[in-house]
Amino acid sequence: MLAAGALFGTAGTAQALGPEGTTPMGVGILRIAVGALVLLVAIPLLGGSLRRLVGLVGTPAMWVTALAAGLYQLCFFAAVDRSGVALGTLVAVGSAPILAGLLAWAVLGHRPTVGWLLATAVCVTGLGLLTAGDLGGGDAVGLLLALGAAGCIAAYNVAAKVQLDRGVGALEVPAGSFLLASVLLLPVLATQPLAWLGSPEGVALALYLGIATMGVANVLLTRGMRALRSGPVTTLMLADPAVATVLGVVVLGERLSVMAGVGVAVIFAGLALQGALASRGRSEPEPVPAI
Repeated sequence: MLAAGALFGTAGTAQALGPEGTTPMGVGILRIAVGALVLLVAIPLLGGSLRRLVGLVGTPAMWVTALAAGLYQLCFFAAVDRSGVALGTLVAVGSAPILAGLLAWAVLGHRPTVGWLLATAVCVTGLGLLTAGDLGGGDAVGLLLALGAAGCIAAYNVAAKVQLDRGVGALEVPAGSFLLASVLLLPVLATQPLAWLGSPEGVALALYLGIATMGVANVLLTRGMRALRSGPVTTLMLADPAVATVLGVVVLGERLSVMAGVGVAVIFAGLALQGALASRGRSEPEPVPAI
């Protein structure tokens, strides 16, 4: 799970090192599309079944993960546009573990534990310290869009957990989800400038984002979901903003305030606590819901 979060955290740095002319929305949609193609190629090579994947496309749980993956791109980037990167990220990423825990409780019967609540509170506090210096006054619509993005993260993780509990492969869940999401987002992609794809740097950016930050990262994510509940899974994904911040300083030469540095340290402390608690936890069979 932490490896998946770390790979997600490299996406922003990769985009910053890419060619001029990219847009967050265009990059986000292409990232999903390339990730879907990579996973489709990998399924038969790694013992999966494309035929089984076709059958899964019609299931309600697969459509939930697909809609969540696609809507997240629209909600998150629109939230960032209206509320700023710091506030949009804080609300979207910070509230996602809480929503995931509540949704998993309602759908899967996973009661929140005191340890998870504590680890999540530590991580969200660290995220708040990390973004505090850049927070602006986002409008109500922007904040609602950020909450919508958080809800998409929660819905994806819970619906993916449902599929994994039914024996769906770790490759098939993200492959089917991203394929459907890519098709749904094609009209939006048509409105984005894509001239940057004509350069070697643009091709390299699209391939890296698709292969590493979507293909490999989501395989690690779904494999981790087999042993962990949706709440802890989403909490551990807070490695994403912490890693992104560290890379911004080390690779891009960005400056980090003392408060932001403390925030990164607090996030890593929360991740260590959640990792220790999750590794000691014992998975028990749960009834699989009907979605």
